[in-house]
Amino acid sequence: MKRNRVADFDYDLPRELIAQEPLPERDRSRMLVLRRLSGGVTHTFFSSLPDYLAKGDLLVLNDTRVLPARLWGKKAGTGGKVEFLLLRQLEGNQWDVLCSPGRKARPGDTFHFAAGLLEGEILAATGEGTRTVLFKTDQDFFGILREIGETPLPPYIKKTQQDPRRYQTIFAQKAGSAAAPTAGLHFTPQTFQRLEDKGIELSFLTLHVGLGTFRPIKTEYVEEHEMHREYFELAPAAAAQINRAKARGSRVIAVGTTTCRVLESVSGENGLVAPRRGETGLFISPGYAFKLVDGLLTNFHLPRSTLLMMICAYAGKDQVFQAYREAIQKKYRFFSFGDCMLII
Repeated sequence: MKRNRVADFDYDLPRELIAQEPLPERDRSRMLVLRRLSGGVTHTFFSSLPDYLAKGDLLVLNDTRVLPARLWGKKAGTGGKVEFLLLRQLEGNQWDVLCSPGRKARPGDTFHFAAGLLEGEILAATGEGTRTVLFKTDQDFFGILREIGETPLPPYIKKTQQDPRRYQTIFAQKAGSAAAPTAGLHFTPQTFQRLEDKGIELSFLTLHVGLGTFRPIKTEYVEEHEMHREYFELAPAAAAQINRAKARGSRVIAVGTTTCRVLESVSGENGLVAPRRGETGLFISPGYAFKLVDGLLTNFHLPRSTLLMMICAYAGKDQVFQAYREAIQKKYRFFSFGDCMLII
């Protein structure tokens, strides 16, 4: 079987096209519509999304909420400064944490945050910069996090944000992500009303996005990459709604690569889903046979990223790269705060 080289998923992006802040109005983002079968491309705005969907179609969205997961602390004894980025809750107040600088965070070390309001003990080194940390406090941990934590932004966003809420979807519910499901950032109450008026259904699942989504692939071949794992939940009511849509022949449209990853993880070969919670390590790359998803709304993704590879698996690498070339030529805004792409 032919293997895919990671270098073949690279492309040149002018730095000025990396969006540094959201537009004043969420739904005024531009939207490139790519037809999977014909390769045809249409340029429009996200506010016209309902025009490209039909009555009975089902949009599935990720209702995760970004944690204020960045903490600044000092090492007990030396006072050395350290940055903690919470990646994933393990059990209770034990977390998988990215520590910087990692050399200051060894098993047995203790760190204080907000003048001792919160204490973190390193239990184990788990990888390059990652640690298992036990946080100790007499107060509600998540309450403290909301008080002293900062919302992490992707490394390519250099501009300080005036309103951190713009890095949350308006439907964010379940806290646990280190990054936003950015395809959902375009939605407004007006968008939801227009979708409802047209008879388009909405359903929600949860996948807590980890920082692995931003980490570059370091292997030569795509197939050698070990995918990061992320926690997800698909509730019984949502599973039933998805199965009803498939049974009547309606399209199931995934809002974001995170949603697509969950849907494909829980789908059987018959294209139906069962309620489930757990972790997924599914890596969707060219050659993958999709079982459930009939359409995908997504932002524009980093070169060589697993997200770009998923899009290429869904719509074909040549078509996707041609669409990206058009987007660059027409000066679309890229990445988290940027414009979007509807593949149907």
